[in-house]
Amino acid sequence: MARIRFRIPTILIRLASVYSLLGVFLAAPTLVHPEERTFRDAIGRSVRVSYPPKRIVSLAPDITETLFVLGLDGEIAGVTRFSDFPSAAKGKPKVGSYVAINTEAVIDLQPDLVIGTGAGNSRIQVEKLWRMGLPVFVVYPENFPDILETIHLIGRVVGREESASQTVAQMKLRIQEVRRRVEGRKKPTVFLQIGKGPLFTVSNGSFANDLITMAGGENIARDAKIPYPSYNLEEVILKAPEVIIISSMYREGDHSRWLDDWKKWTVLPAVKNNRLYMIDSDLIDRPSPRIVEGLEQMAHMLHPEAFKK
Repeated sequence: MARIRFRIPTILIRLASVYSLLGVFLAAPTLVHPEERTFRDAIGRSVRVSYPPKRIVSLAPDITETLFVLGLDGEIAGVTRFSDFPSAAKGKPKVGSYVAINTEAVIDLQPDLVIGTGAGNSRIQVEKLWRMGLPVFVVYPENFPDILETIHLIGRVVGREESASQTVAQMKLRIQEVRRRVEGRKKPTVFLQIGKGPLFTVSNGSFANDLITMAGGENIARDAKIPYPSYNLEEVILKAPEVIIISSMYREGDHSRWLDDWKKWTVLPAVKNNRLYMIDSDLIDRPSPRIVEGLEQMAHMLHPEAFKK
């Protein structure tokens, strides 16, 4: 995936009132803080931030989850539509979806920090917020190690470095425990279904593929050329996965029917041995602290014998 680049203005625009330009509202006055600091974000831009920020807008669900984990409930001024965890996130003002940001809604919230992601946010919309003078700090986790570094990065820019360090340390302990339990065990072959009609799965370059490997499995689609390839049923049957996991990618619908669809293919080892599972997609595709829970669940599915008391 090509990295996105943003043009940096020479100064942050501070306005005393709202002006209209071609139907687009410019930013309201930024809040005055006793200190400002400059941080380099994940795409190499220097972002000057009122420190510590008091009104933060999150442009992705994983960022929202991370901010809550760091104890910033009171500072979160706005979130995207599917920011639904923890439950307190549901009550925050919404600024569109992370792929379709409502820039006017962001501006109306008068944030002194906007945190976006290079893996999903619209580059054009993020650039627009930046040109309007809002301090937009971009994170860009592309693999599992990046998730840990991103938590550290967010912690630094919001003034919660200690909380971020503690969070990452706890995650590492849980990761180490999973690795200890699955080490040396035979790796079952795995097919992870993330969509239907057509059938989609994951490959190298996706968080879920990293999880399968860390949980002690072997992804049958790991060598596909793109992170989220389409896959046909004949390929699945040919590669005969020992475990099939279905991700609840779609928020509506009865995913249990997807399990029933697989059960008729009795030639598959996963079906013969009743190794069909469901997993919450938010636990395997959101690069937030909860992804460790996804790792643990997947490890239990692949190696149940390793977790017996």
